[in-house]
Amino acid sequence: MHEKPKDPGSVLEPDVSPQDMVSAPAESDEHRNGPAPDARLNRSLALTILTVLAVFYSLYFARTFLVPITFAIMLDFLLSPAVRALARLRIPPPAGGAIVVIALVGLLVTAVYQLSGPVQTWADKAPESLATAQKQLRRIIRPIEKVTRTAEQVDKATNAGTSGTQTPEVVVRTASVTSRLLGSTQRALASMLEVILLLYFLLAAGDLFLTKLIKILPHLQDKLKAVHIARETESAVSTYLLANLATNVSEGIVLAGALWLLDMPNPVLWGVLAATLEFIPYLGALVIFVVLGIAGLATFPATSHALAVPGVFLLINFVQANIATPLLLSHRLSLNPVAQFVGLAFFFWLWGTPGAFLAVPILATFKILCDHIDGLRSVGEFLGKAPEKERHALPG
Repeated sequence: MHEKPKDPGSVLEPDVSPQDMVSAPAESDEHRNGPAPDARLNRSLALTILTVLAVFYSLYFARTFLVPITFAIMLDFLLSPAVRALARLRIPPPAGGAIVVIALVGLLVTAVYQLSGPVQTWADKAPESLATAQKQLRRIIRPIEKVTRTAEQVDKATNAGTSGTQTPEVVVRTASVTSRLLGSTQRALASMLEVILLLYFLLAAGDLFLTKLIKILPHLQDKLKAVHIARETESAVSTYLLANLATNVSEGIVLAGALWLLDMPNPVLWGVLAATLEFIPYLGALVIFVVLGIAGLATFPATSHALAVPGVFLLINFVQANIATPLLLSHRLSLNPVAQFVGLAFFFWLWGTPGAFLAVPILATFKILCDHIDGLRSVGEFLGKAPEKERHALPG
């Protein structure tokens, strides 16, 4: 018998099971389509976290460069309507910007000159005033001092066995107070000069950067949207800053009048201090309250008269925060308290005291931009306050 010859194709092909033939195309499809969706999501999340950390790192280490620029941009939002008003009077933007900047610098120099005398007087009396305030404060917190003294005696008795061991004393030499003050003053003056020059260039440029942006955008719809966002943002931020300026100045004037009625020395100084520090939410009011409390205790021998000084400020601040500011801002640009507090803490950590002044304007600007960009409207919703109807409609 003759054997049947094998098919030549079967000789060349390796032995492949049906299961292997089914699984092979699946492996090639997975290789061709890339990583799984979970892997892509994890990679995207990791890149987002690294990008946010890199931005924070850059903002922190570039604060000397970024803080004056941010101040200049905020002042440009505030003063651009004045330059446009001068332009309607046929004054070109470079001349109008110069007029506005010179008026602003003149107002600041006049205020500093007028307040230099009272500040010097209080600085000279500071040691004596602090000693007087300390005596008055001891009279109020004497029961607390007794409890503290008792706790210290218990602590000494507990640590009596370890009193024989002496720990080495380490002396750390730091720069003198004079050198620190001179260095801080030089940096502050340089930053102020940079803010003034950059502010003038921004005001004199007018709509230059907006015009450049419109030219590089390809589509007409994008051009119109850019113009709309720019105008709405500038109008809303300038309204927000003007409203805060009006409320803070009004609070300072009312406080100065109330302190004058209480026979407090230099009431104008305290009014200007309150109007300035009120730009820092929460922290500014706390600083003013403490300073006025110390000044009242150092000025008046009667405890009730001394405590009336910070008490009057608390009353005026309550009216300003709960009545005047919501009416002027009309709830459209208001930020919720949690966002304000977190933003204040973040920018104070990031940029120090200048960051505390810029925290709320930066958050307001960011919220306005989020409200006009489709992909960021949810972020703007989280930053804003909830309307009264929605607040009462929540269950529970």
